[in-house]
Amino acid sequence: MDNFLEAAIEEAKAGLAEGGIPIGSVLVYKDKIIGRGHNRRIQKGSTILHAEIDAIENAGREYVPFFKESRLYTTLSPCSMCTGAILLYKIPHVIIGENQNFRGEEELLESRGVKVDVINGIECVNLMKDFILNNPELWNEDIGEK
Repeated sequence: MDNFLEAAIEEAKAGLAEGGIPIGSVLVYKDKIIGRGHNRRIQKGSTILHAEIDAIENAGREYVPFFKESRLYTTLSPCSMCTGAILLYKIPHVIIGENQNFRGEEELLESRGVKVDVINGIECVNLMKDFILNNPELWNEDIGEK
């Protein structure tokens, strides 16, 4: 498995250990992680702090010009909001750990020229499957279904 996807999975596990939703993400520029994050909606009482948003935020403003040459790794297919951030900052490549439990806006990303690779790794699939099974209300809130 790719080391950067492994780092995103570590972020997802950190979020779960904090009592949150197990989705993790890392932003990579020139084979170096410049931003990492995980879904912190529950932990921070936030309406928007998804993993991809957290990773982009944690990269800091100084890296914004480099986003156009970066890759975003995420353990779960990006929702509409996170897709918007990817498009806004023109991140050209997204690597998705899994899209079996939730399929986000992959087609929109591809239609706008973003390269999308879906791994469907068993660890990513099982993290989300178990969480959704045990926390359906939190999951529905996270994806805007509540």
